[in-house]
Amino acid sequence: MPYVVTRSCCADASCVLACPVNCIHPAPGEPGFGQTEMLYVDPRTCVDCGACTTACPVDALKPHTKLTGAELPFLELNRAYYDAHPHDDRAPMAIVPPQRRTSASELRVAVVGAGPAGLFAADELLRYPGVTVTVHDRLPTPYGLARAGVAPDHQDTKQVARLFRAVESQPGFSYRLNTEIGRDLHHEDLLRDHHAVIYAVGAAGDRRLGIGGEDLPGSASATDFVAWYNGHPDHSATPYALDGERAVVIGNGNVALDVARILTTDPDTLSRTDISDRALAALRTSRVREVVVLGRRGPAEAAFTLPELIALAALDGVDILVEGWPAGVPADATPKTRVLAELAARTPVPGRRRIVLRFRTRPVRILGEDRVTGLTVESTDEVESIETIEASLVLRAIGYRARPVPGLPFDEATGTVPHERGRVRPGAYVAGWIKRGPGGFIGTNKSCAQETVSALLDDLEAGLLAAPASGGPVSGHPEAVGLDGWRAIDDAERAAGQGRGRPRVKIVDREELLAAAARRRPRSVGRRSSS
Repeated sequence: MPYVVTRSCCADASCVLACPVNCIHPAPGEPGFGQTEMLYVDPRTCVDCGACTTACPVDALKPHTKLTGAELPFLELNRAYYDAHPHDDRAPMAIVPPQRRTSASELRVAVVGAGPAGLFAADELLRYPGVTVTVHDRLPTPYGLARAGVAPDHQDTKQVARLFRAVESQPGFSYRLNTEIGRDLHHEDLLRDHHAVIYAVGAAGDRRLGIGGEDLPGSASATDFVAWYNGHPDHSATPYALDGERAVVIGNGNVALDVARILTTDPDTLSRTDISDRALAALRTSRVREVVVLGRRGPAEAAFTLPELIALAALDGVDILVEGWPAGVPADATPKTRVLAELAARTPVPGRRRIVLRFRTRPVRILGEDRVTGLTVESTDEVESIETIEASLVLRAIGYRARPVPGLPFDEATGTVPHERGRVRPGAYVAGWIKRGPGGFIGTNKSCAQETVSALLDDLEAGLLAAPASGGPVSGHPEAVGLDGWRAIDDAERAAGQGRGRPRVKIVDREELLAAAARRRPRSVGRRSSS
């Protein structure tokens, strides 16, 4: 097999469109696209041209001759996909998406949210002549979870920023960062300057356990913990209890594995990433030696993806233990159980840090008076058993949850804004997690944005969008940050990292971010500078 997808890729289909023999699936329009954990290269039809590697924004594709030992399992993973999903009926040609035409001579759209969903929506809109897009975000920096959610030891995934940089460099694009809708500007202000508004505000909250002791010091959200070690300005100064030998993570999705990995990775390794300096300093003095990851269900139903499990299995200097294997589940029941069975068969090395993947266990109560000292758990098997796990830190990683958007309807049950193909009403639209719930991958936002933009253009063609009252996007406030300001922040962080062998050193305080942005004065906050 000449080329191999080597991890949970961004799945934005750039490689699919670039492949001249159509050997990468699932492709847009096929079952599973946007829901599978990754894309896969067909070994029978790949011609070793390398076009996919040039198109991939996160360098997820490699020739099979250059795979590392940790990446070898992906060779079989790619091949096995085509055993279960043959594509013999597909013509050997690249997929060329149809280009819609619009008769509008001018279209101005405000996008609220500068994460992947918002930037993919902007990119989709800017394919049409006469369109201008202003992207707003309450933070002084863009890219959302691609900056503040992807683990710092996944620098390859963070390379999707190159794609976003290309989006923001297009004519017609502008930023209005450090601008909170509902405080600095309101929906009515946006509609005065634009034909339509797309809300791509993500899911900034988290789900709660609903058990006793959840609010004790030492009990926190994994969502906030991730933001802390990624240098999010709202969370960079939060203290965490790393003075005990054991931490417990409740939930076993990809975020749970990220947290467990960061807590047990050698800080010298993390020092070569873009992890927050404050988090790195705290991890250097951490006493945590064991992280227990609790899952309610069995190993076959674990929420983490297979690529993330393979990456965890390859972690250097950390033992991975497996507990709570239910009777009757064979080791080869699923691809996940095969990897887990291999981990369970390993012999632990004394003195190493370790991650314990424990299944069929749920929390009952978090214990402690002034701070967390442990938690009570029970088995979810038919034979009930209750025990106490001593721990100084408990992190819940049971999912993100969106918050209501002022002026838009909100479904409390699903944590989303009700819509039809992204249309809330003519002039107001949603994309990303606020539209479909927290799930999918970075590239899932691309097809999601395409659907929303299509609904917006339908309304434009039907004459349902009111013309802006103003002559251009002028509403703003004095501390708004434009594209020039963001580039100044980006340059400052990269320059600081260059001398330390790091991709960047993040500025984590809002005031320092604004000071860095001011070093390159934009000609106009509302319009993109030509510099």
